[in-house]
Amino acid sequence: MRCIKWIQSLYVSSPLRLWEHRTVTFVTRLFRRPDPEQRLRLERAVADLDRELAANLELTSMFDQTKRAVVLENGEFTRHRATIETGLAVASGSLADLYLRISDTEAAMERRGPANSIRDDDRRLIETWEGDARSVQRELRDALANPPLSPLATLLRRLSGVLPSRR
Repeated sequence: MRCIKWIQSLYVSSPLRLWEHRTVTFVTRLFRRPDPEQRLRLERAVADLDRELAANLELTSMFDQTKRAVVLENGEFTRHRATIETGLAVASGSLADLYLRISDTEAAMERRGPANSIRDDDRRLIETWEGDARSVQRELRDALANPPLSPLATLLRRLSGVLPSRR
């Protein structure tokens, strides 16, 4: 008698486990639509960062002309960092790296050699930062133009590469 109740309880509890809370949230996340408010915040953050990077590039071009050290801006990055990291994970790593190197770039602008000259290493560091800023700016614009795929589309794309086709 005890065995029959045990087997019966196995059959009753297994369908209930399928629709457990964690499973339902996984299924709803699989078919979710992008949040329009999150998209607006992301567009605003990218626009502010794009404007700040353009100002920093203008400052570095002024440095190239006048050879006077400039202070680069980083206020918009600190304000929108969390939004960029959650919304555009593709571009957030290179953007954070770029802003980490601002202090080194400013220090390279201030260092002088004989006759107010700039060392080759410092010039290379400044030019590298400037080139990276331009590429990060393009990367941000491209990442915003190409929104991330939904989880279902990502899953189907992965499966299409794994499963053989019948063509």
